[in-house]
Amino acid sequence: MLSSSPKRATVWVTRLETDEQSAHKLAGVVSEHLDAQKSAVSLVDNGRGSWQVAIHFDGPPDKSTVQSLVSAAAGPAAAKRLRFERVTTKDWVKESLAGLKPVEAGRFLIHGAHDRAHVPPNRIGIEIEAALAFGTGHHGTTRGCLLAFDGLSKRVGKLRRARRSTPFKGKSGLRILDLGTGSGVLAIAAAQALRQRVLATDIDMEAVRAARGNAQLNRVGAFVEVAKAEGLAGQRVHARAPFDLVFANILLAPLQRLAAPLTRLIAPGGRIILSGLLASQANAALSAYHPLTLERRINLDGWTTLVMRRVPASSRR
Repeated sequence: MLSSSPKRATVWVTRLETDEQSAHKLAGVVSEHLDAQKSAVSLVDNGRGSWQVAIHFDGPPDKSTVQSLVSAAAGPAAAKRLRFERVTTKDWVKESLAGLKPVEAGRFLIHGAHDRAHVPPNRIGIEIEAALAFGTGHHGTTRGCLLAFDGLSKRVGKLRRARRSTPFKGKSGLRILDLGTGSGVLAIAAAQALRQRVLATDIDMEAVRAARGNAQLNRVGAFVEVAKAEGLAGQRVHARAPFDLVFANILLAPLQRLAAPLTRLIAPGGRIILSGLLASQANAALSAYHPLTLERRINLDGWTTLVMRRVPASSRR
């Protein structure tokens, strides 16, 4: 992934203006087929159904490969319009972040520093200024996760006020895992809404640093522990298990690979929010996590988010 370092290093970028559906489809295709260590994609809503897709590379890109991906997602005409240029990392990060509009997802509002003063008092603001490679909340998968979590967290609040047990069964507070945290948006949302400790992990050390910085920026550094971990191999993951709530906003292939061990780490009555799935991939994910029960499906911008629950054995009798 690209770093948000202030050093002025040269990178390459290509931009495309297209409709919303094609923009999100292209972002998914690029994320799946290009090396995440050497490329990043950002989306900006220009209004009136027009979106700008920018793909950044830390070296000269394979133009034919990029054109093929664009052609598959947005059509041959869009691929022919591509132009590649060299810019500096400082310039494109600053420019892209300044163009991002706040994202609404239930009670949550994801925004940059330029919109800090515009967060309504009835919203939970999450300020994100990480490099776009790590996620800013604008992608349909992140918004889907936030919408799913918003519904769950409201139920927690209502049940607490009624002095009944929560939908989660943690004995000493809720146990929450954000797997593949990226910029930390989901972990921060959970910490802000529930005031519970969250373990956030990522395979990339730059993402770990970005998530830690964002947690501090949003004043939940004491609640969010961010650690580098390869999937579920981290010692901290197993020490905290079983989990009452897991966010897994990654791609279908790793979701399938981790299905069996991840299912075992969910507490009876616990939930997992699965995302990073194209609508056509939802059934494959459901099959991989078949021991769990589907509670909710959210379709957004061509992406699907699934909320699944591990039903306690006593409830199945």
